[in-house]
Amino acid sequence: MPKVYLVGAGPGPADLLTVRALRLLERADLVLHDSLVSAEVLALATRAHLVPVGKRCGQISTAQAFINRALVEAARRHAVVVRLKGGDPLIFGRAQEEIDALRAEGIDVEVVPGVTAALAASAELGISLTERGVSRTLSFATPRVGAGEEAGGEDWLPAVAGAHTCALYMASGAAAGVAGALIAAGKPTTLPTVVVERAGSPNCRVFPMTLGELARFDSTILQGPAIVLAGEVYARLLQRARAPQAIVVAG
Repeated sequence: MPKVYLVGAGPGPADLLTVRALRLLERADLVLHDSLVSAEVLALATRAHLVPVGKRCGQISTAQAFINRALVEAARRHAVVVRLKGGDPLIFGRAQEEIDALRAEGIDVEVVPGVTAALAASAELGISLTERGVSRTLSFATPRVGAGEEAGGEDWLPAVAGAHTCALYMASGAAAGVAGALIAAGKPTTLPTVVVERAGSPNCRVFPMTLGELARFDSTILQGPAIVLAGEVYARLLQRARAPQAIVVAG
């Protein structure tokens, strides 16, 4: 039976791949990859033909229907086909559409998990998404509605508003609207919040702030993908960022 591997590329560094992902990339005949997959990871597919099928907000993107057809055709022509997705394939990666399209054509699918942005950002910060006595509930959400999808209004809000810690994907570009919606839903303007850009990569940048300040955040300063994290678990990060620098007097 033809088969396609949906592989999570993680946040960028090759050494954050799973061993299974590495072995598949080394065996792959064809790799269809997202635009956020790093050159470091792609370089591991030494014998494969690389096909970019990226989908980026505000830029020319490959239509999902085209990607689905390409995967079906590739599975019938090649022994090892890898669909390489940034982060984890099953978290806001349109993986279900590809899985359904492949299975409808009698093509088997195996999913290989990857490190998603929320986990990479948490590791970067050294702060747990959950903390005893502070955060017992966690929500992953996105306020973004893709092209051709019916707008769901603020249907993402209830889960986020009710969680102690939230990770918001594809939200930094609409920071003002996201912050305003959360505040209107009852989140305090003082809620510790952090924007993490290029989580897990050597050029990661961290922007601690409050939820009220997120409403005024200038997302044009971002140069790469970012995730918004909010919750009391980030209170100490915000305090450290705002603490006056120690003055050292020589002699």
